[in-house]
Amino acid sequence: MFLTKFVYPYVSLVVTIAFLVFLAALALRLIFNYTDPNPFGKIGRFSYHLKKRTDRFVYPAARFLANYRIDTRLAPLLTLLIAGILTYIALQIVFNTFYVIDGITESIKTGNVSAFIGFVLYGLLSALVIFIYIRFISQWFVFTRNTFLGFVMRVTNPILLPVQKLIPPIGMFDISALLVLLFIGLLQTLVLKFFVFA
Repeated sequence: MFLTKFVYPYVSLVVTIAFLVFLAALALRLIFNYTDPNPFGKIGRFSYHLKKRTDRFVYPAARFLANYRIDTRLAPLLTLLIAGILTYIALQIVFNTFYVIDGITESIKTGNVSAFIGFVLYGLLSALVIFIYIRFISQWFVFTRNTFLGFVMRVTNPILLPVQKLIPPIGMFDISALLVLLFIGLLQTLVLKFFVFA
């Protein structure tokens, strides 16, 4: 398990540091939103440049808050919440990818066919989870419907659309996707139990 034990901790550290820097920038922006510093002073100029650089991240949240008539100055908080969730998801995806690569490599070395099949199935289910996350993110932010996003929609539609008919979205929140993710997580646990750790 080379990647999981030795590479992942460094990747996790880099991603966590990047998130903390982003957190600090948006926390400052939130403070500047309410203090409104003098635009001609040093702090005012810094505030202007900070807002300009973070606008593309904060704008979708501000637009969402405006739809519900909530103070758009709170948009950095909502952006931080989403960024925290996405950071966690990204780390989980990286860990799962390393875990699958390590598992497949180890099962090939030992000649364990059952474990090999298990890790391949686990990897395919993990890829499906990634596609569902990409689909969710594409609905939150404004993306052009390019060929990759179209492919993601074609792969996830057969799974998500029947569940969405049973449980329609509540506003912007699609509970059906959460149920599908929980079901896939259960399948992954069963795959590991019956193929890898049997």
